[in-house]
Amino acid sequence: MESTERLVHISNDHSSLINVVKALGEYLTSEDSTLLQKGVELLALVVEKLPPEKMNGQSVRVLTAFFCGKLDDTVTIKPALTGLLTLAKVPTLSTPEVTTIVESLFRDVRMKSIVQDVRFKVFSIIDSLMAYHRDVLKSMGKTFLDGYVGLAEGEKDPRNLIVAFAIARVILIEFDIHEHSMFNILFCYFPITFRPPPNDRYGITTDDLRIALRNCLNATPAFGPLAIPVFLEKISAGSRATKKDALQTLGACLPVYGAALARVSARKLWNALKLEIFQPVDPEAEEEALKTTQILVRTIYADEEAAVEVNEDIQGLARNVCEECLQILKEPEKSQARPATKVLGAFMLTTPSVARYTISQAVPHLVQLFHNPDEASTRTSTLLLLSELITAARGSATKTPSPEIDPPLLPYKDEVLGVLTIGLKLPSSRLAAISGLNAMVSTPHLLTDEELGFIVHHVREVLEGDEDGFFDESDSILDLLSGISNIAPRHVSEQILPSLFSSLTDSAPTREDTIGRQRSWRVLSTLSKLCLQSELFENLVIRLTTKLDIICFPSAEQLPIISADPEPSAAYIHMILKTLAQALEFKSKEKHPDIAKYIDRLVPHIFNVFVASAFLSDKQIAVATEPRLIEVAGKIVNLVVQATPLQRQQPYALSLSKALLDGDFTDIAQGFQKIDKTRRLFIFTESSTSAQRNLLALLAAAIIALRPEVGLSIEDIGQFLDTLLQWALVLADSDLQKLSAFHIVSSILNRRANAELSSFLNDKLHKYWDNEIASEDIPLFRRKWAITSWIWITKALLVRKHPQAVSFAERLYEAFGDEAVGWDAAKAIGVIPSPDAILTKSNHAEVKVLHVQKYVGTVLPRMIAFAKDSSDPTRQTASIVALTSLIKSIPRAAYAHEMPILIPLLLRGLDLPDPEIRANIIDTFLAAAEGESPDHSLVSEHSVTLVNSMLKNST
Repeated sequence: MESTERLVHISNDHSSLINVVKALGEYLTSEDSTLLQKGVELLALVVEKLPPEKMNGQSVRVLTAFFCGKLDDTVTIKPALTGLLTLAKVPTLSTPEVTTIVESLFRDVRMKSIVQDVRFKVFSIIDSLMAYHRDVLKSMGKTFLDGYVGLAEGEKDPRNLIVAFAIARVILIEFDIHEHSMFNILFCYFPITFRPPPNDRYGITTDDLRIALRNCLNATPAFGPLAIPVFLEKISAGSRATKKDALQTLGACLPVYGAALARVSARKLWNALKLEIFQPVDPEAEEEALKTTQILVRTIYADEEAAVEVNEDIQGLARNVCEECLQILKEPEKSQARPATKVLGAFMLTTPSVARYTISQAVPHLVQLFHNPDEASTRTSTLLLLSELITAARGSATKTPSPEIDPPLLPYKDEVLGVLTIGLKLPSSRLAAISGLNAMVSTPHLLTDEELGFIVHHVREVLEGDEDGFFDESDSILDLLSGISNIAPRHVSEQILPSLFSSLTDSAPTREDTIGRQRSWRVLSTLSKLCLQSELFENLVIRLTTKLDIICFPSAEQLPIISADPEPSAAYIHMILKTLAQALEFKSKEKHPDIAKYIDRLVPHIFNVFVASAFLSDKQIAVATEPRLIEVAGKIVNLVVQATPLQRQQPYALSLSKALLDGDFTDIAQGFQKIDKTRRLFIFTESSTSAQRNLLALLAAAIIALRPEVGLSIEDIGQFLDTLLQWALVLADSDLQKLSAFHIVSSILNRRANAELSSFLNDKLHKYWDNEIASEDIPLFRRKWAITSWIWITKALLVRKHPQAVSFAERLYEAFGDEAVGWDAAKAIGVIPSPDAILTKSNHAEVKVLHVQKYVGTVLPRMIAFAKDSSDPTRQTASIVALTSLIKSIPRAAYAHEMPILIPLLLRGLDLPDPEIRANIIDTFLAAAEGESPDHSLVSEHSVTLVNSMLKNST
């Protein structure tokens, strides 16, 4: 009878295990080894598949005795162990059976004579018994421990060792162990040198084994006296990997081995650790040695913390090492001074008493050294070391940032502040001083508001007295001032910003004034990084929008100068707008909540400047009509509208609709420039000027950031989108205007591509394609722009996984054979899935996961098929262009599986006349080569052809 049938019978109570044993009787007692093996295997399989509740105490007892009796036979040992592994997890397994299993394993199993998977079963049985019957194993005492040591000794297979180490950890923690025997079978593996073979299917790493063994070595303090000499030997004589492992393991073990052993071994351990710190083989070993030193000190002094009242109470290792390091620091310019400072810094992160003692010894020493006239030449080195100590002290303070606990540096802050402010004035030591001040500012509860103002005052003196020095170190100074502004922005606002703003002129530097232009850019760049805190950013907005009005609408005296050469003013305006955009971009990434309020404070002012300029441009020069300025202004508008909540976006969308459709900008363009409320600016009419049409970019920047729940107030959305497309192809006279229109179409379509716009999509898929792209009667430049509009329509559908997205993409294939626009259509295949700044989550677009993968899965096979088809050479070449464009735009994982087919096709693309296409192909080969192993390199198979092509493309 089949085993599955037997299982069904037993499960339905129509049979029993006894009947199975009877049915297998001749197999289970056969002298034929083959029959006997099959019988035991079948019984073990039945037991494994049987529900545990169907095995009563008697059945378990009988089966245990039977399987244990088969352990001494090499033919039956494997199935017998399989059966015992199942029984070890059965709830009805009693104490006598557990004892029987364990004793049989110890007596009959010869681990050195059986293969890995059989040994694994032995360890798994012990592991299960340890999980379910630990008390029984503990009651066996020495018998179990000696027996297990005999089983585990000499095991080398990593799969078995993972289980063996887990068992050993439980034994070490919960059993009354004989440390010498367990020590020997565990420390023989230390350090782990196992390296997994390539493509190891078991996935056991070196670190897996290291951590598992480490969890054994730190399981009991009994190992301590035996382990310390081993660790010292491995640290001093091992390879880099061995040193790292030994240091990490020592660090994990010391707290368990205890303070008494750490004290006794402290000098030996420090001598070994000191060598790795002062003469490191690599930075990693140095870092691990410092961490281990911290653990050693923490282990020694943690229990004494409550008893330490004054610094003199610190004795032993901490005192000795501090004295040793201070002796070295008498010569701060020497190479050993830096490691000594790192040691002292490490002490800061041990215990509060050791941190206080270290500070009390090191800081006064360095302060005194700095003030010593005989040591003037070492001041920079001294400040560097002092700054590192202050940074370490900050780490100590941030571990317990409570107002009730004084920072360790508090008693010495006045002296330290004095030294650092002196260093701030000296160019050679300025960076070190800034680093120290930064650490003090970021230390909780260390500096008062007055002291923060004192620091800002000295930074202002640097700005006023050594402006070039200020900007040379601007990144470091900005970090310091930003840290202060997060705590006390008033000081920065009152002392630093006026100096910076006053250095910005009300008129643009001339072309010849290179220094003035550079100075303006440095100041504005500094402001963009400094004015991020809400109070400072508001100040920035007020000052810069005022400056915009002055420059964009010049006085009668300035107007002739600007009219003669508007470029300097345009560049200056661009700098100002860029400053606001960069600050907003950072605030947006950090999700600052104050951005939203600028929908009423900044955005109307931006619109006011550019709308007034558009009206004014009919009469005189208006610099703020330049497309590059409108683009940057659009970025500002976009970032603010993105952050505006739904409730405020809804009325704002109504105002946008009035401007877009009725030409009424009154609600959204408010500022210093008075605009006649009755005057209208109709962007989409033939009578509008180019400067007025450019304003669509500002409107587009706001529209694409609207939330899906917010819509423009438009009766027939399909007709409006048609109007936009036709206006872009017929009336728009610049790239900015055309792309702005396409961005609006794409954004609206992405949010509302439902039944409401189905007729619009069907019309575009057929009539628009035939009339605007396929028709050769249309001017070539218009056909090319129509393809660009097609890209944005398809993008809008693709990112939301609209079912018609692929249909729109596939229509482009039809243009591959057109010599006039074939390559444009081909490149569009790759542009469609490429990332863009319009259809993004931050702009609240509907973006679904894996949309690119779905697109590639459909398009890539077609492109490959076309590229192989030589019946139409024009379409074949266009297909190779499409492949290069597509591969550039998608992740490597999306096409890696097709590389054997793609490489010959891409090689042909290296002969195309378009340098951009060739560059894309070269980048693809480079990415492919970097991601391959030398043994299986597809690129290397074509190395001769590639080298020849590269040489040809280099000439």
